[in-house]
Amino acid sequence: MLLAAASTVAVPIAKAADRMLGPRGCLFTFHRAAPPDRWSRLPNRNFYIDTAFLDEFLTYLRAGGWQMVTVEEAVRRSANAESGRYVNFSIDDCYRDSYELLAPLFRRHDAPLTLYVTTGIPDGTLPLWWAGLEDALLDRDRVCVGEERIELASWDDRRAAYHSIASSWDGPDAATHYAAFCRANGIDREAMHWKHAISWDMLEELARDPLIEIGAHTINHPRLSSLDSATALAELEQSRKRLNARLGLDVRHFAFPYGRSGDCGPRDFELARQAGFHSAATSRKGLVLRGQDQFSLPRNTINGAHRNLAAMAMHLTGLTGAAARIVGRV
Repeated sequence: MLLAAASTVAVPIAKAADRMLGPRGCLFTFHRAAPPDRWSRLPNRNFYIDTAFLDEFLTYLRAGGWQMVTVEEAVRRSANAESGRYVNFSIDDCYRDSYELLAPLFRRHDAPLTLYVTTGIPDGTLPLWWAGLEDALLDRDRVCVGEERIELASWDDRRAAYHSIASSWDGPDAATHYAAFCRANGIDREAMHWKHAISWDMLEELARDPLIEIGAHTINHPRLSSLDSATALAELEQSRKRLNARLGLDVRHFAFPYGRSGDCGPRDFELARQAGFHSAATSRKGLVLRGQDQFSLPRNTINGAHRNLAAMAMHLTGLTGAAARIVGRV
């Protein structure tokens, strides 16, 4: 149904882009996934992609002749003028649903999937406060935040509470706020972490899958531009070394945790090179064309609310990247 409805808009746009642009790549990224019935209830649902929509989008790409490739292959093709049309899908951070929902879905489509792993997640050293907060709001009728008791009578109440609390916590003290929240509401932080985190056992299994490509996404998920060069380089180097040692790999590709123009720049691209990576991906919208700098790869973030193929066609044609540059949102 979705494919038929969207083709009226998406197909003519795609054909026009093929005539004008020729060979090109489009890299997509997102963080988490949920089935449609659960997605509709999530307090922070824009952070998730609806798996039913993703399934249809992958079908649409296959039907349209797009080749699905790894980042390794995308970088190789960017140096080749006759590289065809290709897409890559990458997941940033990596949560338990990367293993339970997303890897199986991509296997069904025989499609590669790149996992940019924040190593503090499987190591259990990075507090997943946003996931724990959302989980508590989803399953309870009320929560205590400091001296305030918040009633959660509807899904709208839960969404409003999530965005209000997350906004007030966001920053260097977020883990402290979350720890106090867990104590006040009787939440086992350790159990909550592993309810949402990917584990090394899961990653070891995924690393053996020929369709899965493992990349690095730092240790602690910092905004690298806010760090001095030595600290930023350590985040890059140590995450790569940790993945290599734990999974027996030679991790070649990296994605910036915050990837817009104010979050990473020429210094950070050079640090990625120094750390031994062969590419670095941003979250700046756009297409991969011939001659693309492999240390500032554009990627198009799929917002969970954008569940239509017409919106995806805008990414595939580069129109969203052009619009972002016009309005200065890069």
